Amino acid sequence: MIVLLPPSETKRAGGDGPPLKLESLSAPELSPLRGALVDELVELAGDPAACRRALGLSAAQDAEIDRNAHLRSAPTLPAIHRYTGVLYDALDVASLRGASAERARARLAVGSALFGVLRADDAVPAYRLSAGSKLPGQPTLAARWRPLLEPVLAGWAASELIVDLRSGSYAALGRVPGVVRADVVAEDSDGRRKAVTHFNKAHKGRLARALVMTRSEPGDAAAVAAVARRAGMRVERSGDELTIVIDA
Repeated sequence: MIVLLPPSETKRAGGDGPPLKLESLSAPELSPLRGALVDELVELAGDPAACRRALGLSAAQDAEIDRNAHLRSAPTLPAIHRYTGVLYDALDVASLRGASAERARARLAVGSALFGVLRADDAVPAYRLSAGSKLPGQPTLAARWRPLLEPVLAGWAASELIVDLRSGSYAALGRVPGVVRADVVAEDSDGRRKAVTHFNKAHKGRLARALVMTRSEPGDAAAVAAVARRAGMRVERSGDELTIVIDA
């Protein structure tokens, strides 16, 4: 099983790993586009105004531009420790020990606008690039990633169940049929439901944590739902689609 997480705009700074080595990352067939995007971001960082426009940054976020300027030389961290925020707080990989930590390293992957997809141990620097960004003079990131990323994900799906927790913009970078997806809704005392936005991430983080802590190897959506329920989550299933129901 592979649990495919969304990235986060916020990323942990620094690191104790060597500078980025594209050839050492998982899915090496993605290296040409990874390298091209790194080069484009480094060059774009030399024009702060253009960089702000392309990446949707304000002048107060110029530290993000500096990160991109040093992509080739900055220290790295394993991907699963690089990303921060609500989902990753709920996942809390740092607290896992023993077999659970090993399963997290084996099962977790992260979608990325810069790298396409990363496995948990892939070492990357801090960077700024979102799925909706459009670099000057280039097609959309979805148009650039799909021809390369979709065959990679299809290859993974041929041998392992993928639980796809990416948001829509990141799923659009590389779609793959047959994955298990999860959504979160809030239900009030009258049974009325509404989509959850901010806390969507927290509950997906809880689901990801349950899936790396279980010793079982879920093979379909029903088995994934069963793991979530054992972890105390209220989950409904319709085919490969799961709905996590929380109290409004």
